[in-house]
Amino acid sequence: MTEFSFACTGVRPDRYAAGPTLVFTLRITADPGTRVHAIALRCQLRIEPGKRGYRQDEAEGLADLFGERRRWGASMLPVQFAQVSLVVPGFTGETEVELPVPCSYDLDVAPTRYFHALEQGEAPLLLLFSGTAFTGPGGFQVEPVPWDREASFRLPLTVWREMIEQHFPGCGWLRLPRDTMDALLAFRSRQALPSWEATVRALLDTAEPALPVGAPSQAIPERTAP
Repeated sequence: MTEFSFACTGVRPDRYAAGPTLVFTLRITADPGTRVHAIALRCQLRIEPGKRGYRQDEAEGLADLFGERRRWGASMLPVQFAQVSLVVPGFTGETEVELPVPCSYDLDVAPTRYFHALEQGEAPLLLLFSGTAFTGPGGFQVEPVPWDREASFRLPLTVWREMIEQHFPGCGWLRLPRDTMDALLAFRSRQALPSWEATVRALLDTAEPALPVGAPSQAIPERTAP
């Protein structure tokens, strides 16, 4: 059976993708002289948060993921980042390919919250490989990519921020329930506001600066019947 090894040698944001996407460069090595016709490759990416240190402000930002710092020995477990597939073209001996990984800026998603909480440095990743290889000097021999193939990589946070800034320049992301979105949309329409920023600012401007303890918060106006 062909012996495969994998290494991740770099990462960059995809400037032309429709949504936030990181492109990882993979170096794949097979036995010397072995002809590989193609590989149907699967890659699972995990964040390994226990493999770096954290400042106090970063620890506070990670509290909703891992709890208090004193509990991290038990609670700081690997976080699933992505699972993607790639067809690797034919090669002999060694090749380099690019692996696109779509990302999210939804702060309700654990990997995004993790990256958002970090201020500087790198995020430790583990790439786990599997799949099917088609090899042989003539014709095709089908063999599995062993499940124990993996590669470690440290993702620079500057690359993550550059990717996010390309798609959401100077913005954050907020997910709301559908009924709340409907109420906001109705309020925006009634007030003829030009943008969501103007809508939120209008609500903030009309909110009382301080409410007595125990007083109900100001509700978003209900939609009026047509």
